[in-house]
Amino acid sequence: MTTPRLGSTAVIILSFILLSLSAPAPANADMAGHGGMVRAIDVSPDGARVLTGSFDFTARLWDFVEQTEIGVLDAHAGPVTNVAFLPDGVRALTTSDDKTAILWDLKTLKPLKRLIGHGHKVMGLAVSAGGRLAATGSWDKTVRLWDLAQGEESLVIRHTSPINAVAFADGGKRVVAGDHDGKIRVWDVETGRIQGTLEGHEMGITRISVSPDGTKLLSAGIDKTLRLWDLQTMAEIKAFKENDGQIYAAAFSPDGKSALSAGRSGYLVEWDLATGAPLRTIRAHDAIVWAARYSPDGRFALTGSSDELVRVWHLQSGDRIGLAAEGDDEPKPWLNSDHPGAPLFKKCARCHSLSANGRKRSGPHLSGLFGRSAGSVRGYNYSDALTGVDFRWNEKTLFQLFDQGPDKYLPGTKMPVQRVTETGKLKQFVDYLKEITRASPQ
Repeated sequence: MTTPRLGSTAVIILSFILLSLSAPAPANADMAGHGGMVRAIDVSPDGARVLTGSFDFTARLWDFVEQTEIGVLDAHAGPVTNVAFLPDGVRALTTSDDKTAILWDLKTLKPLKRLIGHGHKVMGLAVSAGGRLAATGSWDKTVRLWDLAQGEESLVIRHTSPINAVAFADGGKRVVAGDHDGKIRVWDVETGRIQGTLEGHEMGITRISVSPDGTKLLSAGIDKTLRLWDLQTMAEIKAFKENDGQIYAAAFSPDGKSALSAGRSGYLVEWDLATGAPLRTIRAHDAIVWAARYSPDGRFALTGSSDELVRVWHLQSGDRIGLAAEGDDEPKPWLNSDHPGAPLFKKCARCHSLSANGRKRSGPHLSGLFGRSAGSVRGYNYSDALTGVDFRWNEKTLFQLFDQGPDKYLPGTKMPVQRVTETGKLKQFVDYLKEITRASPQ
């Protein structure tokens, strides 16, 4: 008997059903708090916050450095399918199975406007570079453009297939959509007239991403390929096929030279777009990865998964950042200290043990920090930024590290951007570091 071949729509629906039945992994690290698969991630323009959307009907706002929850955006009546910061960083959009998009005030965590018009779940979301327009794509076979100042629909583009992903291109003059039939179509934003069709995928499109200069497009598909396109010629540049399963995430790097992909296999792959070769492969999750994003400086990748977690990865080393220790039984002297620099140490404690024999964390231990040669903890996997350097940690170098920021003082370092901008507080913090690392337990 011949086994019937599933169409792309059926495959996507079946994938969602199977995922909803799978048991989540224990919440043991990073940004943990969602009660359902994490479907979408965005990072604020300044890199300080992360927004995630989940099948638990909520979006959540996180502090990137501390990987702690700031607040919950809870107003949808269905799973949240996509999220996006606006360029001002103080507003954001979310979309949902409930057929709506919501514009949020991130200071109050309250809805500003609800965008109503779609007749089916809203899957695709994009914001124009200036933040004036939003585009949404739905399984109702339409792309809708919204005037965000007015909160009103400005254009409806009708299509022949359910839409999974949308993006703006060419400086916001065109809108691009990927759909269930495996094709990618380009329309003029002002007139709604079709500009071209990109054909190559054999099954449905799951995610698209436009390059920073607006001229190229990445598309991910159920057919297990990632494809790079020229939006000027509408031609395929390259297909990336070294993937183990369906791809659900695709993202350009901030410089447009590399890209991320991830999906059913749980692996995160970074690609060199010039050569088509994988730069690195990371086992990111033991479950499907639905979303992947670069940090604005390109040093880190964030992944969101069916295991309900968001994880942060240092791409140059492949190491996981903010890895929580199993158990939390180490002493926490900073919690009971009356030293004025102690409150700032809690950020260090997430990634660094005080003891040389303490639990392994994502940063090297801090025991004996002052006077220690940089990059010298035996057995720790340092980034290139600290390999072969010739200086020691002391009051001066640690002050400079947090005054300039790790990304400026040691370009390429694993440390997220952590600055102490007030000179007095920074001096107190460095003084406390000297005290606590000298007395650290062995």
